Amino acid sequence: MSNASGREARQQGRRDDARQGTRSGLPADVDRFLAHMAVERRASPHTVAAYRRDLARFTRELGAATGGESGAHEAQPRDVRSGDVQPRDVREFAGRLHARGLSPRSVARHLSSVRSLFDYLVRRRELGANPASGVRAPKQRERLPKTMDPDQTAQLFSERAESAIDLRDRAMLELLYGSGLRLAELVAIDIRDLDLANGFVRVTGKGQKTRVVPVGGAAAEAARAWLAKRPEARGGDPLFVGRGQKRMSPRNVQLRLKRVAARTMGNDGLHPHLLRHSFASHVLESSGDLRAVQEMLGHADISTTQVYTHVDFQHLAKVYDAAHPRARRVAEAGSPPEEETAP
Repeated sequence: MSNASGREARQQGRRDDARQGTRSGLPADVDRFLAHMAVERRASPHTVAAYRRDLARFTRELGAATGGESGAHEAQPRDVRSGDVQPRDVREFAGRLHARGLSPRSVARHLSSVRSLFDYLVRRRELGANPASGVRAPKQRERLPKTMDPDQTAQLFSERAESAIDLRDRAMLELLYGSGLRLAELVAIDIRDLDLANGFVRVTGKGQKTRVVPVGGAAAEAARAWLAKRPEARGGDPLFVGRGQKRMSPRNVQLRLKRVAARTMGNDGLHPHLLRHSFASHVLESSGDLRAVQEMLGHADISTTQVYTHVDFQHLAKVYDAAHPRARRVAEAGSPPEEETAP
């Protein structure tokens, strides 16, 4: 079938869908892209939901803008065709989001979702070019992730766990901080994923990629104490359960962490990613091994790790002074003489 014939067939199919009252055009392409992300790319439900929200907004606003330009009536989203979208449309979409007060980070996320959709259509040869490829988000200030200092960390873990619930919460805290896990990774752990004898846990991260990360002594001890309260549990059971022995939800974990922080630190500002940030920062500051931290965090690109972790530049300067031959020569030679000044 020629390209022209294929294009005509697709257009006819979309017209048939429209007559039948089903989704067609850009919304139908969004549906296929989301199914591709969920089934073929095995993206997490959280990721698919984020794509769905961003692309629904793009489709809705594009349809409204198209209707406004025609002047006849407000176009419904299904009237918009992916092949009709121009770079100007994407730029105007980003501009409207920014004008409404969305942060540059949020605008960039929306553009990334739109770009991914059209990349998918280009790969399938349904479009010749990606209209979002050259559209840039407003500049955003680079924000270093917040971390806890060692004193705050010690304060968080100062409470003695007694009850079964407290032992469970302590084990969750220890694994989040001690192994740098994501929240979704933590709640998905089954008992058989945990190898306490050898100090490892197997987790499934983004893109359904599995990795094995170390479990420190404190985390292993906390996990043993929690499992001792569940003698009937089996290897295929969830590691962390709530009422009815059901797997804990991410929201429940977040609420439990806030409750622990309120008791031990006097505020409820603790969240799982703060523990992950702190893990990465503390390990990197102590070891300087960026590649090892990347593997433990499960980052595909080391540049993500560089942004993700907060590096103590004084520590880096000390490493440089101790290791670099030119730095040692300068130190041995002493500081340069001071300029002579008039009496």
